[in-house]
Amino acid sequence: MIFYFSGTGNTHWAARHIAEATNDTLVDIAQTMSANPSESNLTFALNADERIGFCFPTHGWQPPGIVRQFLKLLRLSTCGNHYCYALTTCGDSIGETMTIFAKDLSLQGLHLDSCFSLTMPESYVALPFMYTDTIENERRKRDKAAEDILIFEELIISRKAGVCNIVKGPTPWFFSYVVGAYFNKKMITDNKFTVDADTCVHCGLCAKVCPVGDISIADGIPQWHHDGSCTSCLTCYHHCPRHAINYGKTTRKRGQYYFGRNDNIQ
Repeated sequence: MIFYFSGTGNTHWAARHIAEATNDTLVDIAQTMSANPSESNLTFALNADERIGFCFPTHGWQPPGIVRQFLKLLRLSTCGNHYCYALTTCGDSIGETMTIFAKDLSLQGLHLDSCFSLTMPESYVALPFMYTDTIENERRKRDKAAEDILIFEELIISRKAGVCNIVKGPTPWFFSYVVGAYFNKKMITDNKFTVDADTCVHCGLCAKVCPVGDISIADGIPQWHHDGSCTSCLTCYHHCPRHAINYGKTTRKRGQYYFGRNDNIQ
């Protein structure tokens, strides 16, 4: 069974790729959480010796808050001889993301046997120093990811333990526990999203693609719910066909990306 969360599609591609290679079942974390808003526990039955996989993007050099919350609620009906792995997608480096995830996982009585990071095109552009990749870099990253995922799949299929194929980057502790801690505490919010009403074409695509259902359409204009569900994945921003959605002033002159946007480089 593979539990995954994805915003702009990078992680969904990776999780689906692994599922097809391993014949394991995909479970969308965001959909599961939305479908069970009042549940104290989320229970899944596992077959004997079934693999347990977790796929998620790195958010601010940490696991996304929705993934960490899901782990707190997760209950597995059998927890015997299961090979457990995690894969995180990132634009560059992951810091101590897997260290944090492994500790969260251990609270559920699970041991992380192997972990992987998969570099994919950058999608977080709400900080002053972060931009989408050029078409050339996007192509290079996706070509390399297509090669790496095949290697990771072979390791997962063979249940190879002790693999730590990740890119922590420079000063990982600082980025995860200082910068990342601030980012995930203060910057995960939908309060900064705006829409240019004159530019908006009232297509409603932003509401359709939001993985957590945080957007409603009123008089053709998106309205964010401000209920704490936003993951700041920027999926609404990236999918807007007219760049009418922005996150504060930072994204007004930034690029857009989601998996499949540039079909010519797939």
